[in-house]
Amino acid sequence: MAQSSSAFPLAISANRRYLVDQEGKSFLIHGDTAWSIITALTKDEAEQYVANRAAKGFNAIIVNLVEHKFNGPLNRYDEHPFINPEDLSTPNDKYFEYADWVIQRAADYGIVVFLAPLYLGYGHKANDDGWYHEAHISGVNKCWKYGQYVGKRYARFNNIVWMMGGDRNPDGVVEEVNSVLLGIKDFDTQALFAAHAHPDETTAERYGWGGWLDLNSTYTYQIVHKKLLMDYNHRPVMPFVLMETTYEGEHNASPVQIRRQAYWATLCGACGQFLGNRPIWLFDPGWQDAINAVGSQDMVHLRAFYTSRPWYNLVPDQKHEVVTGGLGEFNGMDYLAAARTADGSTLIAYMPTARTVTVDLSKLSGASLRAWWFDPRSGQAQSAGEYSTTGPLHFSPPAEGDWGLVIDDAGKNYAPPGT
Repeated sequence: MAQSSSAFPLAISANRRYLVDQEGKSFLIHGDTAWSIITALTKDEAEQYVANRAAKGFNAIIVNLVEHKFNGPLNRYDEHPFINPEDLSTPNDKYFEYADWVIQRAADYGIVVFLAPLYLGYGHKANDDGWYHEAHISGVNKCWKYGQYVGKRYARFNNIVWMMGGDRNPDGVVEEVNSVLLGIKDFDTQALFAAHAHPDETTAERYGWGGWLDLNSTYTYQIVHKKLLMDYNHRPVMPFVLMETTYEGEHNASPVQIRRQAYWATLCGACGQFLGNRPIWLFDPGWQDAINAVGSQDMVHLRAFYTSRPWYNLVPDQKHEVVTGGLGEFNGMDYLAAARTADGSTLIAYMPTARTVTVDLSKLSGASLRAWWFDPRSGQAQSAGEYSTTGPLHFSPPAEGDWGLVIDDAGKNYAPPGT
């Protein structure tokens, strides 16, 4: 199950690499994309979705506070977010009352909402996907008033991370977006702020003005692990999340493609990742069957896998000092990502395809080491033997397919991965 709402609001760890809850415990973002939930679903349907995600351990969802095109702008109760559709300073209280209910139900299930107050729309040109046009014609002052409205309204919710932008850079509406943000911050002083830029851009550069960005995000449809490592190496250091990449149900994505990008995220230094699925993200017909699709089942195993070890202490093995052979092609889809904890007590590697890998056990700590193979399709682990911390050794997975390899200091006496 996801963490309780008492964990919120989230904060940034001392080393600025991950998020922590109110008790200082690491918070692995295990998210799902529910962009259109506020406009597309009734209360009963929203309850079904949120309960299903919480039961699978999801603790974060991406949501549009106001939807423009996709199942919007009217919600299922025929309420428009604005009294004057082209004037952002005229919010409709009835619309936002339902949004309140959705966000509160997420909180009740221990789910943090990455909330986009004004989704701009995909691409670099004006379109009807988002609110770019309305932001531009409303102007700075009306955008600020809208920001104040939602900031005041949602300051009482501690399960919100504000997500500025949405699928595009703020070019052309920088001042308007900034005004919405400043209006929110006039009232909401506890929430973290993230952003969602155009794919393959560096979010921290496109939205990093003013020092308000707390959480960087990776968004790419290219070589996912390569962009993840770029964001890990960004300076100044900033926690980052794999916000969006290929969705299940789109672009002929295979189950292993969905798994590998998710497993890569944490091994490349991200503090979590979001699953995407169509028809779920816009809640088109068929979404109720899709909530139990393979991707969400695989993510149950992923969360159990990483939280069974101190994932927050992992440092990417970028120079391949620990896993030295069987790495695959760095610019390809079979790349083996690996990371070890700072004290060398745990190594985790993920390979999208089976192959023999070479591990320099001298780079790990402990009098003896215990190795495991983890099957990301079933969530089951099996022993791969015990070894001394001397020299290189070859490991071969027990079957074809993608695999996780875990090697621990035996003195830690960890349970099998995924337990």
